[in-house]
Amino acid sequence: MVRRSGSPSRSPQLRRFLSTAAAALLTVTLSGCSLLGGSSAPSGGNDKVEKAKITLGVMKAIDVAPVHIAIKEGYFKEEGLEVDLKTVNGGSDAVPLLTAGALDISFGNWISFFQAHAKKTFDMRIVSDAYQARPGMFMVLTRPGSGIDGPKQLAGKTVAVNTRNNVNELTLRSVLEANDIKSDKDKISIVEMPFPDMPAALAQGRIDAASVIEPFATQAQRKTGATVVMDSMTGPTSELPIAGYVTGAKFAQENPKTVKAFQRAMKKAQAAAQADRKKVEAQLVEQLKMEEEDAKLVNLGSFPTTMEHSRLQRVAELMRTYGVLTEQLDVKPLILDDATN
Repeated sequence: MVRRSGSPSRSPQLRRFLSTAAAALLTVTLSGCSLLGGSSAPSGGNDKVEKAKITLGVMKAIDVAPVHIAIKEGYFKEEGLEVDLKTVNGGSDAVPLLTAGALDISFGNWISFFQAHAKKTFDMRIVSDAYQARPGMFMVLTRPGSGIDGPKQLAGKTVAVNTRNNVNELTLRSVLEANDIKSDKDKISIVEMPFPDMPAALAQGRIDAASVIEPFATQAQRKTGATVVMDSMTGPTSELPIAGYVTGAKFAQENPKTVKAFQRAMKKAQAAAQADRKKVEAQLVEQLKMEEEDAKLVNLGSFPTTMEHSRLQRVAELMRTYGVLTEQLDVKPLILDDATN
């Protein structure tokens, strides 16, 4: 038998080895597309969402009771989501975390979020409404025997709010003006003070009145005998949207299924909170460590299940009225469709 030069004979064992090696090389080459990001799906996803585990910013507040209901009832799990909660101090605290990607979605008050978007420090998209005002939620209180029994007696007095130029102050000023009182003209001194410190400051006479939210308002009335001067969520501020959930434009664009899954879960949770007060009370006791008696007495707001442009626009208009926004902000383009499909 004559052998051709350059074509050595190969044993069966060598042929099998080369065949196996070639197959392995092909597998590595094909998978390399995914390793290099050429054709892979976003990491951490499943057959329902692009990102299965999301980080959600929440506060220690009544407003987020539906989040804890959604976790307990399995609404997030049904949508293919695992939610990792991270406590934030408010909307202004959440904004840099959202921008940096440390949070995917966050709860916060609308005023902080709208202000950040208007200043172009955060390209925001609105995911879900959370909490809406009802009577008894935002109360201006004073100490017994102060002689202040209505808005007009606040002229020349010192009133505490938790944060300047935010929802607590703007609603206070709006209702005062509805009663023909302007804080600057009538020399009302507005000072900043954390909600938990207000009852003691009232009792000690360090302030004359305080604009207090629930559950602090109910607790102050029960434990220190604080009396009501006025309700800051009446008249022009009646049923005002307080807070909601937002994300960044980039996250919304890259994770549309994840956002919709979150919206569907929260819609169920908001509806459950609105329909069954006892579910909310249970979360107040568990999450806020409230006494059961306080939880039963606290004045709750509404837990909306839809996002309405006209309703949220009221907040932007309130901000414009008092100079927190210097230009018109149209909220409608920022709202992500909350359709359930």
